[in-house]
Amino acid sequence: MTATTKGSPARTAEPGPILELDDLGVVFTTETGEIPAVEGVSLQVRPGETLALVGESGSGKSTIALAAMGLLTGNARTTGSAVIDGTQIVGASENGLAALRGRTASMVFQEPATALDPLTRIGKQIAEVIRNHREVSSKDAAAEAVDLLRRVGIPEPERRARAYPFQLSGGQRQRVVIAMAIANEPRLLIADEPTTALDVTVQAEILDLLRRLAAETGTGVLLVTHNMGVVADFADRVAVMYHGRIVETGPVEDVLLRPTHDYTRRLLAAVPRLSVAETADTTDATGLPATTVPAPTGGPAAGPSDPSAGSDGPEDQPVVELRDISVVFGRGKAAVHALDGVSFRVGPAETLGLVGESGSGKSTAARVALGLIPPTSGTVSLFGSDLGRTRARARRALRAGIGVVLQDPVASLDARMTIGECIAEPLRIHRRDLSAKDRQAKISAVLDRVRLPREVARRTPRELSGGQRQRVSLARALVLEPRLLVADEPTSALDVSVQEAVLEVITELQGDLGFACLFVSHDLAVVQHFAQRVVVMRAGRIEEQGSTGTTLLHPETDYTRRLLAAVPVPDPVVQRGRRAERLATLAAGRTEAQT
Repeated sequence: MTATTKGSPARTAEPGPILELDDLGVVFTTETGEIPAVEGVSLQVRPGETLALVGESGSGKSTIALAAMGLLTGNARTTGSAVIDGTQIVGASENGLAALRGRTASMVFQEPATALDPLTRIGKQIAEVIRNHREVSSKDAAAEAVDLLRRVGIPEPERRARAYPFQLSGGQRQRVVIAMAIANEPRLLIADEPTTALDVTVQAEILDLLRRLAAETGTGVLLVTHNMGVVADFADRVAVMYHGRIVETGPVEDVLLRPTHDYTRRLLAAVPRLSVAETADTTDATGLPATTVPAPTGGPAAGPSDPSAGSDGPEDQPVVELRDISVVFGRGKAAVHALDGVSFRVGPAETLGLVGESGSGKSTAARVALGLIPPTSGTVSLFGSDLGRTRARARRALRAGIGVVLQDPVASLDARMTIGECIAEPLRIHRRDLSAKDRQAKISAVLDRVRLPREVARRTPRELSGGQRQRVSLARALVLEPRLLVADEPTSALDVSVQEAVLEVITELQGDLGFACLFVSHDLAVVQHFAQRVVVMRAGRIEEQGSTGTTLLHPETDYTRRLLAAVPVPDPVVQRGRRAERLATLAAGRTEAQT
């Protein structure tokens, strides 16, 4: 019974934590010995609370999330305690954990390609999660699955429920994983980079959804992320990890605005700032003006903004150019117009940012530029050659001048190969004259360039963190010293400090080698920092394009303004006001539409 003072109302005891870690430690046993991943971690998540776990790639964030769910690999040894809703996870049987997962606690994984069954329709996968934990008919479960897809912002949910994972964009697959995680309204949601693959508007919608879920059902959230804007927008408390230990913890405003640890200050200093996002008289946690954004550094001066502008000589000839490109998938009523009249060019040593919401056609346009998707109409010029008229052997020679970094490093790296073999594969295909010794020298050199130790070459992709795998993808793309780098969300899986280092590497190499870069991203702050020009896409069309400074600082269209307004900033006070303003604008728009 709660003690009371005479004349005072009785106070309800504060609810106990839904998740409690006490002196948690994790050690992995490998062929080269034992590797400590987590040491002495203690934290709590209470019902309705969000705790953000932040830190660099490899700091142990995801290991803690997996340990809390009992999902670590067989070579992991766990010590200490991890309790979810009174159930001890460390040492628990698999049967006991199976009853808990998906009902009491759910997890949103970082990479949706590994979390979804490629051979099963989306709706059936969600319905299976529902029926595993509740007595629901298959018909009702299917209806719930469609409703969940609608709640997480999937367009045409009835049709998408019948689709397979490969038929959805990366952002849409991530939303499906979130729908599966919240299907049974769990008491604890462990979200490992839940918004990594999402564009800013959908990211804002997902955070609104998770925030509403926590408020309505008292769900506690352990949020693992490297996005400080998301932390500012969503978290109540923050725990900062470094080399497997928590070095700082506290309320979100204290940690982000008044950090006490040098490591936290370095993390915040590496966050790219969108210059339109905050007021000019605000200073951030590093003491720098929050609106200070370096001028784009991705190479020399930008090329012409007019995609139809002519060229006077070989030095002005675009590296890649799309002219009035349309792409239609399917026929008749089932036809999908992925691109409609798209035209843009990328000049030598220039970086062009391609931005827009998930499903806007960004990745499709990049694949057309690579020659991987033939256009329904229009022409593609690569290094001055018309791809539509180029024979197979000549096209292969052209592709040797292209490096590609895909959005999902798990899907782009062969799990059966070592890292060294993955990086060497383009050399074996296009540089058959190289000796084994020369190949090894190039592998070592490119690992140095992407800030990975050379010993990584002997490991496999599954032994690396998500951020490390993305850097391996970049090394593989750069090993041929390409004339064109096509980067599809190359920094989406990277923490802010590694992201900064990778962009510095690309910029440095672009200066040395002079390659052009087609940079596909939903991170507008990164695009503003890195690209000279930007193309904003929506529903398969170009909404506007021009120099990055003009387009992102002074957008001409409402759509671009909405994209910019949805970008979270790493200041919880400022972000709270931006969120309220965005929600008020959305509510006003809905009211206007109804009237």
